[in-house]
This record gives sequence, C-alpha cells and structure tokens, in this order.
Amino acid sequence: MKKENITTEEVKEVEEIKEVEEIKEVEASDNFDFKKIKSDRYFEAVGKRKTAAARVRLQISKDHNITVNDKDYKEYFPTLELQEIVLAALKEMDAMDKFNISIKASGGGIHAQAEAVRHGIARVLIDINPDFRKKLRRIGYLTRDPRMRERKKFGLKRARKAPQWAKR
Repeated sequence: MKKENITTEEVKEVEEIKEVEEIKEVEASDNFDFKKIKSDRYFEAVGKRKTAAARVRLQISKDHNITVNDKDYKEYFPTLELQEIVLAALKEMDAMDKFNISIKASGGGIHAQAEAVRHGIARVLIDINPDFRKKLRRIGYLTRDPRMRERKKFGLKRARKAPQWAKR
C-alpha cells in the first residue's frame, strides 16, 4: 500500500470548503417559505426540561398570538428574560410573526417551563422544515436537559445529607 502525504495546506483547503458548504446549507434553510403550508393544519411537539413539560401547537395564522395555559405569554412569563427564552427559537429561525402558538405547560418551575417551551418550539419548527435542524442543534435548542433531582436514600435526611455524626 502506498501512503499519500497530505500537506497541512490541503487539509485547510478541505476544511474551508466544508465550512462554505455548511454556511450555504444554513442560508438555504433560513429562506424557507412558510406560506406553502396550509393554514388550517397545525404542528405539535413536546418540549421537556427537568420535570417541566410543554405541549406546543403551532399553526400558520395571520393573528400571531402566543398563549400559555390560556394566558398571553407575556402575562404567564412576567420577566423579559423568560419571554426571550420562549421566543429564542422563533427569532433564530426568523419566524417571529408567522404563527399562532398555543402551549400547555406543566410541572417544574417557571424557568424550567420557559426552557421546555423553547425546546418544544424548536422541535415543532423541525417538523415544519427539517433543514432547520442543523442550525437549532448548533445553538443547543434541541438538546433536552436530562438533569433530574436525585432520590432520597434510606438512612439519610436527603439525597446525600447525612444525620449529624457523633463520635461517642
């Protein structure tokens, strides 16, 4: 077998070509026409974070509402930080004013619910256009945070806290 010597310049050229191809793919996915989808059809996905779960229904509509548990999302998520977490996936895909979104969130705290909603919206956007997957994955919106509360063990007060130890 012959071994071909590959120079570092050739390796750099190949890497640059791959980067250019990735950028072209992302740009092509950004220019998705949402008008092609029927307006009476809705897409659904579930987003999760710790013990919080959010069922997200997304429908193409002219009256761009976002409701969480039958309340406006600005009322349900009162702080600007939580509102930005909820809208992050839509902003990233440039789809802010194209959908009517209804969400049922439950479990966990309000911050975990906001992240579960973001996870659900990202999953729904992928159902609509699979080309969005690469960009959303790179940002980290498709990764479900699996961390959970550790269970209490017998003989201990909590998961790891032991009763006070006495020498005698």
